[in-house]
Amino acid sequence: MARTTRSKATADSQDAKTSSSSSSKTKTTSPTSGTIYTLAPQAESPPNIFILPKSATPQSRIVTLQNPRYAKPTRYLVCPDSGFFYEFTKIAAPQEKSPRSWLIDSAKLQDGTSTAITTPAQTTKDSELYVATQIDPLFLVLPALAADKKQKQRMFLSSDDHFDAVSEQDSDGKRKNHLLEVLRWPQARQVLEKRMAAVCDTVEASDETMFRLNESKLVEELLSKAKRMSEGGLPKSMEEKFVVKALEAPIVGIRTTTAAAVISRSDTTVSTESQEETTTTTTTTSSSSSSSSLSEATTAVATPTSTSTSTSAAGAGAGAEVVASLLPTPEILTLQRLRVSLNFLTSSYLPPSLATHLKPQLFSPSSVDFSPLDSYLAQLAKLRQEAVASRSHNDFSRKRIAGDDEEEAFERAEKRRKKEEEEKAKKAGVSRGVKELAKVNTRGMMKLTSFFQKKKT
Repeated sequence: MARTTRSKATADSQDAKTSSSSSSKTKTTSPTSGTIYTLAPQAESPPNIFILPKSATPQSRIVTLQNPRYAKPTRYLVCPDSGFFYEFTKIAAPQEKSPRSWLIDSAKLQDGTSTAITTPAQTTKDSELYVATQIDPLFLVLPALAADKKQKQRMFLSSDDHFDAVSEQDSDGKRKNHLLEVLRWPQARQVLEKRMAAVCDTVEASDETMFRLNESKLVEELLSKAKRMSEGGLPKSMEEKFVVKALEAPIVGIRTTTAAAVISRSDTTVSTESQEETTTTTTTTSSSSSSSSLSEATTAVATPTSTSTSTSAAGAGAGAEVVASLLPTPEILTLQRLRVSLNFLTSSYLPPSLATHLKPQLFSPSSVDFSPLDSYLAQLAKLRQEAVASRSHNDFSRKRIAGDDEEEAFERAEKRRKKEEEEKAKKAGVSRGVKELAKVNTRGMMKLTSFFQKKKT
């Protein structure tokens, strides 16, 4: 009976182990709601966000062409139906401030057939945005047209010869860009040849048109582009940085309307506190003002420093008017915008050698007379130098009034330096044991000299 009991217990224990193991296997294999989701690995070519114009048809393609400024392969958008070329402008937030990214929702896209492709939801690595804007295709073939500018007389060449010069090959014989593929589209080729004819002299040879660059026509074309750009209005950032701040003269004064001061003189019900405040403001804005200035209609302020100007403006109230030493006329503003536009075109779309060669012609008096702008800038530079000199003179006078003499300040600094050197020398000659003893609390302890004194009787 005892053996039978033991065997039953052993069998029961084995059955329990078997059932527990089977249940544990079921738990590990069966999915539960608390399963951790593993993210997919990072894509080798993450998606980018593009903003394309409405005029670009679905047949438009992103191609690689030679950059006219840096002669490097660059991405462009070409529409085969219209023949228009578009460049991409990258817009991105500074990464050091706050990292950002795009969340792209899933969508259904048509691939040109009846079937639809469903793209999954994705997350981009950064917040870059590419905006496609139209570019004149003339700039893309201009490096080939101006390639032989060192020769006294350029030769007439066919359009295919110029295109072959732009479509370079590497050591393996492969093309570095897709220009020859783009030329297979009739509309794109027609647009390129039309823009070449605008700056070239042309002759007809049998059934083919030959082109030769004319620098005078190119200068006229660049000037017309710059005038359209300046007349249409520069972007806000360019207008603020290269026009407003570049022509801004130093502020020499503030003209304020003292109507409140006149009322405080005539009306006896005004409190004494407001009269004192008006008098204090008038005193800080002008060093030569007195109590009689309260009855004046306006008060002219001559302040060479920007600090005193801002203080006067704050005390003057809403009726303050900033008075600049020099104000640009509408003609000066127009010339400055035109110069900025020309500099932008030559520094962004022309090869460096060609830009250096054409600048004397673009900024010559025969093209545009910039002499009024140059005289204004020379006068502005002189006023800025005078403002800096007066500011430094006023800072020196302020130090003299405060009693901060240079000789006395030098002597105090010298004494302080010698004292610091002596303390360092003392600390350097002290041993570690003496430093540790100096930290001991000797409060209430008798001094060592007390043991050598005579005993009192």
